[in-house]
Amino acid sequence: MVDVKIRPDEITSVLKKELEKIGLRPDEKEIGSVIQVGDGVAKIYGLRNAKSNELLKFPHDVYGIALNLEEETIGCVLLGEETLVKEGDIVESTGRIASVPVGEALIGRVVDPVGRPLDGKGPINTDEFSVIEKIAPGVVKRQPVRQPLQTGLKAIDSMIPIGRGQRELIIGDRQTGKTAIAIDTIINQKDQDVICVYVAIGQKKSTVAQILKVLSDYDAMRYTIIVSATASVSSALQYIAPYAGCTMGEYFRDKGRDVLCIYDDLSKHAQAYRQVSLLLRRPPGREAFPGDVFYLHSRLLERACKFAEKYVIVKTKDEPTERNSINGKVYQGPLELHYAKEELKKFKDDYVIKKIPGSGGSLTALPIIETQAGDVAAYIPTNVISITDGQIYLGTELFYSGIRPAINVGLSVSRVGGSAQIPAMKKVAARLRLDLAQYRELAAFAQFGSDLDAVTRAQIGRGERMVEILKQDQYTPMPVEKQIVSIFAGVRGYLDDLRVDEIREFERGLHSFIDERHPDIFKKLKEKKEITQEIERDLNNVIVEYKTIRKK
Repeated sequence: MVDVKIRPDEITSVLKKELEKIGLRPDEKEIGSVIQVGDGVAKIYGLRNAKSNELLKFPHDVYGIALNLEEETIGCVLLGEETLVKEGDIVESTGRIASVPVGEALIGRVVDPVGRPLDGKGPINTDEFSVIEKIAPGVVKRQPVRQPLQTGLKAIDSMIPIGRGQRELIIGDRQTGKTAIAIDTIINQKDQDVICVYVAIGQKKSTVAQILKVLSDYDAMRYTIIVSATASVSSALQYIAPYAGCTMGEYFRDKGRDVLCIYDDLSKHAQAYRQVSLLLRRPPGREAFPGDVFYLHSRLLERACKFAEKYVIVKTKDEPTERNSINGKVYQGPLELHYAKEELKKFKDDYVIKKIPGSGGSLTALPIIETQAGDVAAYIPTNVISITDGQIYLGTELFYSGIRPAINVGLSVSRVGGSAQIPAMKKVAARLRLDLAQYRELAAFAQFGSDLDAVTRAQIGRGERMVEILKQDQYTPMPVEKQIVSIFAGVRGYLDDLRVDEIREFERGLHSFIDERHPDIFKKLKEKKEITQEIERDLNNVIVEYKTIRKK
């Protein structure tokens, strides 16, 4: 039997001759040829001047993205129906980096990662496009995270606060309520002027349809975009989905608005990227993931930020507008300052301070990671934990014991902390994390059946009631002023004489009582955002009054 070896240079020479027959030169920068195709990837000869992430056009309106730029060939992932692409097909260079449509027209729509509508409501009416891969904003453009993004969940807003511009990981085993937290957060952004982008990666179509129905029922789709890359689409589309969703959100951030992006979930995103990389013959590393899998998520999550607000100071007295003398220096035209508002008080009253439109926008990221048997030390979870500004860890045991949301306070943390809380919440929830952590330890110790002293019993009793007051039903986010009242009643000991099974009913009754008879308390908390001595006195009096009425 003759040993036949395939030599690449022979294949190249044959291809050149065949292309010359039809009047094409393979070294022309805009034309190439498919030499191999399968499993959603194609290898292309030619296109020597193609760029990384450039869109390539195949026959039958199928597009691909150039990922592997090799000396003679290009490795490309296909974004359309791969069965339409055959070996020998001509490939055209578009000169355009992979991009998606952006703009107001996307709000309320369900689209795929390329921006094609999936909701049957017609085409997306926008002429604006933006590239899906961008360099994250630099340090100078950012400001510290200070403004809270309220989730409506008592356990999060009180102990693990999220700020606008933060990256907070939601992590836990499957079926522990990770997506429920994300959906509740979207619902709670109603009338908060926050645009929400929900990216579904590798989910079932039925799951995405259910999320769409819930958001529609709660009137949340009027400020939400859903980017759907379900399990039935190619791994290439799943790979670009979070970048596409982030780009859609950045359009609004760059116009000075606040945006919330939810990536559900990045475990499936990493798996899709692993599949693409292995098909492109990239060398595998740990657990067969490619070596740049950390960069895969870091370049996505680093795009979340809070932009610095820019102001213009214009002098209005003594001198015309075009000449500004500040601190002894004379400036031509208005002076642009990158100062926070509170730092501008040093300028005198004869200056008008104007915020530059479009500055001060934010993009908050809530990535979701699924763990296996609670293993937070696995490869992908540790990668994302190290990139984010904290994590909300959901425990399976807590979930099945009836604690919803099933947040493990000991393993959850927000590295922004009280900076992302209003002063009123910061004051009432100051010791909440510590008290709950002590309660967990004492409750574990009490299981041994030892005799407990009165102080320890009281501490365990207080902990049980605080755990109960932090429970919350799905799709019922709570305004922050009502959260403050509930936690105030718990930490001040007003629940200590109630049975644990009475706590939830007491909370509902207290809120209704204040709504009907003392609505000014909620109004003051909402407006002033802090607990003054007057508000504290009123709260104490109202809770005592309600408890007295309730006993009759």
